[in-house]
Amino acid sequence: MTLQDLLDPTLDASQKGFPHHSGPLRRSAIGEQGWNVLRGDLPLPLAVIRRDALEGNLNWMQRFAGDHGVGLAPHGKTTMSPQLFRRQLDAGAWGLTFATVGQLRAGVAAGATRCIIANQVFRAIDLQGIDDLKGSHTGLSVAFLVDSLEQLALIEAWKTTNKGTQPHDVLLEIGVNGGRTGCRTHEQALALAQRLKSSKATCLVGIECYEGLGAVGETAADRAYAESLMERVRDIAQACDEQQLYETDEILLTAGGSAIFDLVADHLKLKLSRPVRGLLRSGCYVTHDHGTYHRFMNSVAQRMGCGHGLHAAMEVWAAVQSCPEPGLAILAVGKRDISYDLELPIPMGYRPQGRAAIAAAPGDWKIGGMNDQHAYLRGSGNEHKALRVGDLVVLGISHPCTTFDKWRWMPVVDADYNVCDAIVTYF
Repeated sequence: MTLQDLLDPTLDASQKGFPHHSGPLRRSAIGEQGWNVLRGDLPLPLAVIRRDALEGNLNWMQRFAGDHGVGLAPHGKTTMSPQLFRRQLDAGAWGLTFATVGQLRAGVAAGATRCIIANQVFRAIDLQGIDDLKGSHTGLSVAFLVDSLEQLALIEAWKTTNKGTQPHDVLLEIGVNGGRTGCRTHEQALALAQRLKSSKATCLVGIECYEGLGAVGETAADRAYAESLMERVRDIAQACDEQQLYETDEILLTAGGSAIFDLVADHLKLKLSRPVRGLLRSGCYVTHDHGTYHRFMNSVAQRMGCGHGLHAAMEVWAAVQSCPEPGLAILAVGKRDISYDLELPIPMGYRPQGRAAIAAAPGDWKIGGMNDQHAYLRGSGNEHKALRVGDLVVLGISHPCTTFDKWRWMPVVDADYNVCDAIVTYF
């Protein structure tokens, strides 16, 4: 695949949401077609990205990182979109974060030169994959997470059979009880750091943690949780520094999901014996959402004393396909089209046939359940009773990651739903 094929691939009607009547088009030509979502130029269901909200989110998050004196390494797994990778890097991101070597390949192909794999790497095929990428991309840096002696033994076994290769840059991961990966105690972490320093297979370049799973959206609880975790990170970072375990000119100190990033940002600026690069890895900010992250952002805004800095940029449009009984409308959209892992889609508005305006969805409208390609919209008011087959409903999402992976492409639309651009995904 050439760089043009990655950034500007050819799309056609084999991709969901692409107009049936259109011939194949390069992605860059889609904004020139004059399509409009509300006019019916594209088949539904359809996930779209609102251009103005997208640009606002990119700029706001980059400003936040800069104002707090840290860098931004957005988690690319959220979108897996080379076009959005480029937008994030062009906005000033230090680099990109991924969860797998396969995702890393897409990011490197899109132009990322500094990358973090926020996950444990230990299989020979993945270690070799990183080595191959670094060999074919001069100046590429990749650091991944280590949290156990067992993982280190597998890395060393690979190194033994691949003599002459350079040590892999690694970040020592600090975890929490009941959470996912990461060292649970100070003693375990320091012992592992000492072994990483003595190993010929690894080069310790920093410390990592992920605070997102412990966030509840209540400031008092979230602040206490974040401060406790970051105190542990600070203590192990300082201990590693005192024992001269780092093997890098610049120490990486990284945290930051998309829920309580403001509570960890200022903890990433430690004073150690060599320069420290604090990095936030938030990913969902790029399109934000209407549910889970919207609620978290309300708390962030209250703590910061600012407006709601991020805005939902992704939504999914669907048509009413049946009104089989009072209080129930069936929408032609389902689990194959929109996220449902954190909560069900949220009705945001509707557009009756023959009307130009989009009306706000009444508060009692709820998606009560979904099948693979059907959604159950329930309501009791007159507006719901007036819904007819063919009316359009726009749904908000909760958790953008699991809507992105359901689409191979998405149109980018202006305020009037004119298609002005497009992105593609590589999941």
